[in-house]
This record gives sequence, C-alpha cells and structure tokens, in this order.
Amino acid sequence: MKTLTDSITDVPGILVGHSSDFEAMTGCTAILCPPETVGGIDIRGSATGTRQIDALFPHHAVPFINALMIAGGSAFGLDSGGGAMKYLEERGVGFDVKVTRVPIVPTAIIFDLAFGRHDVRPGAEMGYRACLNASEDVPQGSVGAGTGATIGKLFTVAQATKGGLGTSSMILPPNVVVGALAVVNAFGDVRDPDTGKILAGARTAPDALEFADTRKCFLAGATRSAFAEMSNTTIGVVATNARLTKDAAEKMARGAQNALAKTLSPAHTVFDGDVVFALSAGDREADLIALGIAAKTVLARAILHAVRSAHGMGLLPANRDFQDPYRS
Repeated sequence: MKTLTDSITDVPGILVGHSSDFEAMTGCTAILCPPETVGGIDIRGSATGTRQIDALFPHHAVPFINALMIAGGSAFGLDSGGGAMKYLEERGVGFDVKVTRVPIVPTAIIFDLAFGRHDVRPGAEMGYRACLNASEDVPQGSVGAGTGATIGKLFTVAQATKGGLGTSSMILPPNVVVGALAVVNAFGDVRDPDTGKILAGARTAPDALEFADTRKCFLAGATRSAFAEMSNTTIGVVATNARLTKDAAEKMARGAQNALAKTLSPAHTVFDGDVVFALSAGDREADLIALGIAAKTVLARAILHAVRSAHGMGLLPANRDFQDPYRS
C-alpha cells in the first residue's frame, strides 16, 4: 500500500487534471477513472446543472463510467464534458457500441459567471486540456473548477469570500482507501465543524474582513429571492477502492452529503446545486456504513482544504487574508 498523500488520487487508478483561465476566472476539473469504475450520485440542491448523470442511476443499463467533469460557467460549462469524451474516445475508452466506444462522463457545473467574465466559459477545448493534465498530483485552491468559486453570497458576490477546490483521503483497515474532492462555491458560509467558527462567507461590507453570519441574518429576518448572481453549488466527489454496486455507491454518496450539512451554513438551499458523486474503483471488501462515515469525514476535510488554500486573485479576500485564517 502506497503512502497516502491526503488526496483523492490515493485511490488507485484515479487521476485528476485542471484547466484554469485566470483572466476570465473560470475553469474545469477532470477526474479520470480506471476501468470498470462504478458510479453513484446524490443530489440535494435545488439549482443543479448536470449532463449524462443518467448512467449513475441503478436502473440504467450502462454499468460503468469513465470520468467525471466539474466545471464553472453555469450550464454553458457542461460543454467541457464533450472535451473529456473526445479525449477518452481517442484512447479507445468508453461503452462499447460496436462501431465505436462512447465515453461515459457525468458532468456537473458551478455558477461563477458573476465573478469573472460571464462571456468566457469552459468548453470542449478546456475539458480536453484538463484530461491531458490529469495526474496523481492535485493542486488545490482557486484552480480548475474552483478558479471562479466564491462563498457567502447573501449580499451578492461583492461581499463574498473566495472559494476553491480541495481534496483529502483516509484509510480504513485493512487497506480500503476513501478519498474526496470538493469544489466549494456555496451560497452560505463555511464553518469549521470542530469550533463552529466561520472560515469563509458573506462579509458585512465590500471592504470588510468581518463575517455577517448568513445563518443569523436569515434567522433575524433577512430574505433573498433574486436568482441572478445567486446560483451557487458545492460539488463533492468521493472515491474508494472498495467494491460497490450502483445502489451501494449511491448510498455512499448520500452519506457523504452529511459533510455539506456539517460544514456549510446553510447547506442545500434553493440557490445551491449541491451534488455528490461516488466512485467505486476496486475490489476490496468494506462495510457500507463505515464507508459512509469515512466519505463524510474526507469530504468535510476536502471542503476545509478548499477554503484554506483559496486565493482571492486580488478581487476578493480569501480565508488566508483574515487575521486568524485557520480560526481553530
């Protein structure tokens, strides 16, 4: 067993690649899967944007998936999945339909159009480039799909904190690896689950380094009904080298969703498109309850890593810009 690097790529065969546009402030992230990877999904948000997720449902005839794509650009960014399909088809990877192989690439997007340039979005070329960049090394922070991510939009992006992308992993005895990757672009705040303190979120003013506390604001009577500039989303991916059916993978994804409830305040709002994918890429035996607990644990850590490694790009403050960035 290799030494864990606290990354989703500690799961054997999983590779991750980013493509980032730091001028338009958007990007995408590809997660490439080893052969015969079983996928699952759990959707909690009310503002999701997805493509080709049907193959993840237990009733669907396609048994395996080949990659996942996460992108900025709102629904426009779904085109990045086509770039991953092109990359995989060129390499003979996909569902065999005799005349060719059709790559199965479930895709989900975040809304980042209000942060950078709204008219530049990840497309097939950027998705292809993310696949070319795939490796076991996973840069974290404001890269890939996390390039344009922001956190805490109660008062719009102007008073938000910069979000990003993070990853983590752990091992269950004897040799079952569970890893996670998160892109954090939440409407609500992100809290340290151990201390309850806010790490990133809505700020009291555009030039302030003080958090407004979204939860308290709503309980005090704040409302928000405008959808424009309010479409958000936290997307999680949990992976393991344990053998799972589609139904079991879905249950693992469902357990991992508890990480969002644990770290986001509030989570799963009408403005969020929160989605968690699960990947089973191995033949180890593991208890499903233990996998759910581990998936929640590593996804929560990945969310915190995304926040703590985010960079404001000179446009918004990030966690690192606060006087006590770790707040623990």
